[in-house]
Amino acid sequence: MGKKLYLVRHGETQFNVEHRVQGWCDSPLTARGREQARTVGRYFEERGIAFDHAYCSTSERASDTLELMTSMPYTRLRGLKEMNFGKLEGLPDYLCAKTPEECVSYYLPFGGDSSDWVRDRMVETLTQVMSQEGHERVLAVSHGGANYNFLRAVYPAAKEELARGWGNCLVLVFDFEDGVFSFERAIRLE
Repeated sequence: MGKKLYLVRHGETQFNVEHRVQGWCDSPLTARGREQARTVGRYFEERGIAFDHAYCSTSERASDTLELMTSMPYTRLRGLKEMNFGKLEGLPDYLCAKTPEECVSYYLPFGGDSSDWVRDRMVETLTQVMSQEGHERVLAVSHGGANYNFLRAVYPAAKEELARGWGNCLVLVFDFEDGVFSFERAIRLE
């Protein structure tokens, strides 16, 4: 049996509610976001899905989500951080790129990241994680943009998956075998 990665988007935050750009800046989980994280934790527990390792982004919204999902020890990794939106951080989200294609270079003039950089960073980080011995079932909590960029790297129909909804605490499940990820399914609990 191959290895499995459960990649989760953090719970709803105050900036999500306020429709503000949130990449490297951070805001706290809302009451709804905390409940979303607990719901995912219960989902795993009720189905007997246990993890041997857990990781999250260095952002507090990711670590707070992980701590509400499980009490197991975890490691924070910079490679799981969200895209940097540069000078747009904290501003109204209507200033964001409107399509995934626009995101590739849209944020560069604002001092932000290219979505291709984020994609490559996520692939490198998660490949290193999953390639370690004893990493058979791994839980990782990251961000909407970072997770989407990882998904588009390993799954050609990523835009179709995005169209099905990309809410907070969305769980993406991947198989990892012979150094290669394959998308298994998305778990939407809302």
